[in-house]
This record gives sequence, structure tokens and C-alpha cells, in this order.
Amino acid sequence: MRVLRIAMVQMNPTVGDLNGNVHRIVEWIGEARKAQADLIVFPELAITGYLPEDLLFKRQFVNDNLRALKEVVRACRGLVAVVGYVARRGQTQSKVLQLSSDTGDRQPLYNAAALIANCKIVGTCHKGYVSNDSDERRYFRSGQQPPLLVINGMRIGVLIGEGLWRSEESAQAQVAAGAEVMITLNASPFQIGKSRSRERSLRTWARKNGVIASVVNMIGGHDELVFDGNSLILDQSGHVIARGRAFKEELLMADVSLDAVRRRGGVGGRKSGLPKKTISTVDRLLVKLPTTKGKRAHIISRVAGPLEEVEEIYQALVLAVKDYVRKNGFTRVVIGVSGGVDSALTAVIAADALGASNVFGIFMPSPYTSHESDADARQLVQNLGIELSVIPIALTFESYRQSLAPAFGQRSTDLTEENLQARIRGNILMAMSNKFGHLVLTTGNKSELGVGYSTLYGDMAGGFAVIKDVSKTMVYELARFRNAQGPSPVIPTGTVDRPPTAELKPDQKDEDTLPPYRVLDPILQAYVEEDRSLDEIVAAGFDRATVARVVRMVDTNEFKRRQAPIGVKITPRAFGKDRRMPITNGYRSIEE
Repeated sequence: MRVLRIAMVQMNPTVGDLNGNVHRIVEWIGEARKAQADLIVFPELAITGYLPEDLLFKRQFVNDNLRALKEVVRACRGLVAVVGYVARRGQTQSKVLQLSSDTGDRQPLYNAAALIANCKIVGTCHKGYVSNDSDERRYFRSGQQPPLLVINGMRIGVLIGEGLWRSEESAQAQVAAGAEVMITLNASPFQIGKSRSRERSLRTWARKNGVIASVVNMIGGHDELVFDGNSLILDQSGHVIARGRAFKEELLMADVSLDAVRRRGGVGGRKSGLPKKTISTVDRLLVKLPTTKGKRAHIISRVAGPLEEVEEIYQALVLAVKDYVRKNGFTRVVIGVSGGVDSALTAVIAADALGASNVFGIFMPSPYTSHESDADARQLVQNLGIELSVIPIALTFESYRQSLAPAFGQRSTDLTEENLQARIRGNILMAMSNKFGHLVLTTGNKSELGVGYSTLYGDMAGGFAVIKDVSKTMVYELARFRNAQGPSPVIPTGTVDRPPTAELKPDQKDEDTLPPYRVLDPILQAYVEEDRSLDEIVAAGFDRATVARVVRMVDTNEFKRRQAPIGVKITPRAFGKDRRMPITNGYRSIEE
């Protein structure tokens, strides 16, 4: 009976931390060896982290990544490892680790995987489909046909990225050449529903080709991105053999039967429709591993259950905060708590990510702060067990008004005075950050940011925007989800139940300025995330005047969004890298 023992590592690398990443890779290799694995697979760009961006323009960085790979090679005794790294063009099999001293033009680079056996590189795999969505084309060239890895007669195809579910020709060529198992190295950022879509695509591919299919995905936070893991191994009928946990670092193990693949006719037994010349370009890399002494006990694979959508989003935000703070050298964060749901959710996420002792809340009441907001802010802090400082802003606000009175003359009170309060609060938060070294977490949501219902250098001031890509309606869903996780609500019920308000003038409500969020959020989703036109949105059942008003607010507030801190991406189209509208822009989606 031919059984391949696969170990897949859902690791959490730090971009640029080559030594730290390699240390963890070597540790995982040791764990896989103890478990008598034949093959251990790491995520895409495991050595460098994903994506190193313009570090890749530094020749020394690429050289250092190759030096780091040498350490990994030395650790691969008695097994085969597939490890993501950055390769240069023109390096032959025997010169994969050759460093460059060239001072001329930049050498083309590849998103690559080293195929290592018994402390020796036996081959490389270059990523074929280079995505433009993640800026990869700025750095990497598309690679050639990847090889077929043959371990003690067992044939394994290797791909990087999205080649399987995009029906890439190279995957079909490997199957036609006899691949019994396909392994895919991935660094796929989280977004709502993506892991389920990936699993459906992988299941369809495995059934169609009669081949065992797998994908190993990294976890962890990197700037705007957070990676969810959810690695998979599916048998030749599309049934899940193993599934990694979401947002957890772990070693996922499985024993897969290659005899079952052959019985189903999946070994080169299906017509690929490819020319024989294409199939003949698939190199076969023969590897002989020592046979295991004695019989290996069969591994019972872990099949973690998929998370429900709201829990998945919540865990994504928690991990993103934890990693952004930790990987950037901070230990504590400071948050302006107002008694509102946005700041409450942000504080709870931070406490879950970092521990209550590392979260510092500041309550900054103004003349317009209600007793309910005061009570709810204090109750939240008590429920979480975080430190609180109360710094009233009434005197500072009045001082500003008096200082500005001569310049303002007889002009009436308006939005200017509202924004003054937000900017005073922003100054206080940044002062506490400077004095104590805490990172300021901003509390604005996607709905507010979309229509510009935020204040530059006020509530937008900070280092990391936790719920920047979370709509207001989802904020409420997340708050209710988190409240349901314990014996009693951690976010006060008054915070969740009261109508949202900025409390910057008497009796203010968000709906005085904005459409109700149940109306606003679907319009924003259609316009921002789906690029639908005004007419298309109106045809979906929305009032034309309301849609036109929202579209106008979105279009005229790009300058604000460009100056906002980065935040966690969870939707298909987040403000920031995903949506890049010019600030100076004469095009309008609606007639003025």
C-alpha cells in the first residue's frame, strides 16, 4: 500500500524577519521528522513573509533570503521540504543559492519554492499565475512549467498561488504527466467568504481530475492584510481529509492513499487536451527517501470545523491587531472610549488580542456628552478590566473658541466647532501615545469613512484603524456576537441599543446627517465594493435622491481617506490598496 504522509505548516511569518522565519521553519521541520512525515510543505514566500514589497528591490535582501534558504536546506535530513522563497532569473538547478554581486539593472525575480530532499535542493518551482491584485507583477515574473516531484515512486505536483482553481495549464500538464497529489503553496489574504469559495473550487478540481488536492495557507497579520490559514487536503473524490483551523498556527498532518487515486483512474488517466509537447516539458525530479523502519501508525487527521461568518470576521480583526502591534514593536495601545459602539468594539477586540493589561482607555467628555455615554464608557472599562483615564475637554474647547473668536468674527457656530472637539481628542490621544509609547487605535468604521463622516486629525488620528473595513451594520453584528460569548455582555446593552451619535452638538444623531445605516451600507457596498452605477443601484430598489447623495459624499471625500491610517482588510474592496481613486478627479458618477 502506497501512503504519503504530508505535513502542512500554517505558519505566521513576519515580513523581512528572515532569521526569525527560518528559525520557525527549522523547528517545524524537526516536528515533521519526529512524526515520520515524508513531505513537509510551507506557505508561499515563507522565508521572506508575504509580501516584502520594495524590499525586493534591495539586492542585499534577496541575497539574505538565499542565505536563509541555505539554513533550511541543512535542516532537511530524511524528508522532503517545499519552502517558499525569492529566486532570481538565470539561476540553474545547481546554482539556486548563488548570491549576486551584480550592480547593474535589477535582475528579474520569481516567487518560488525550493524542493529540498536530504539536505539538497533537487529543484525549484516558480509561480506561474502572478496576480495583479496584490502588486506581485511589480516584483515578480511569471515562471515556466513547474516540475513533478517523485518521492519513492509517488508523484507530487507542486504549484504556487491560485493555479489550481484558475485551471492553470501547468496544473493540467502535471496531472497529464502522472501527478497523484497536487500541493499548492498559498498566501491568500482573508476576506469574507473566501475560504469557503476556495474549498469549493478545490473540491471541484479534485473530483474532475481524480487527484488528491491540497493547499497550505499562511496565517497572521501584515499591515492591512490578515491571513486565515484554513489549509486543506482533499482526497481524489473531493472529500476533506484534513482542514486547518482558522487563524491558528499549526502543523496539519495526513496520510493519503495513492493506491486509491490509481483505482479511480486519476493518474494520467484523463485526457488533458494539452499537446504532448506541453506535457513533455514537465521535469520529473526523482527523490529516494529511506524507508521507515517498522510500520507507521496511521495518523488521524484534524478536520477543523469552518467558522461562521461573524466569528470569522471577529477572529480576523483580533489576529490583525495582535500581529500589527507585536510585529511593530509595541506592547500597549490607547483608545478613545466614548460610550459608543465603535469604540467599544475596538476596545474589546484590543483586549482579546493583547490582554486587558495592555489596553489603555481615555474617556474625554465634552459639554455635549450624555450621562448615558458616560455610564456606558465606564461600564465597558469595568467589564474589560482595562485601565481608564478621564480627561474632560470642555475647558480646552472653550479656550480654543476664545482664541479663535477674533478671527471668526460674527460667523455662526457650525461644523467647525464640532470638528474642534474631535481634534482636541485626537491631540490628547497622540500626546498619550508620545508620552508612554502606546499605539493609538482609531475607531472609525467603513460607513463613516466612505461618506467622510469623520474628522481629519481628529477621530482619524492614530496608528492603526481596526474597523476601517467594517460597515456600521456589521459593527453591531460583531458587538452582539461578542456579547453572546460570555455569561454576561461585555459591551453595555445601552451602547448597542441607543441610536448612534457623535455627540458634538446638542441632541445630535448620525441620521441627522446620514441615511439610516440599514440603507447606507447596502448602497456603499454596491458603489464601493461592486462598482455599480447610480442607475444600477436605483434599479435594485433604492431612492434615487438618496443614492445620488451617498455617491456624491463618497466621491468628494477621497482626500480624507487617503490620509487615514491603514486598517484591516476584510471585504473584497477595502479603502486603501484595493480602491485607488485619484484625489484630483474631474469625473463625476452623477450629474451635478
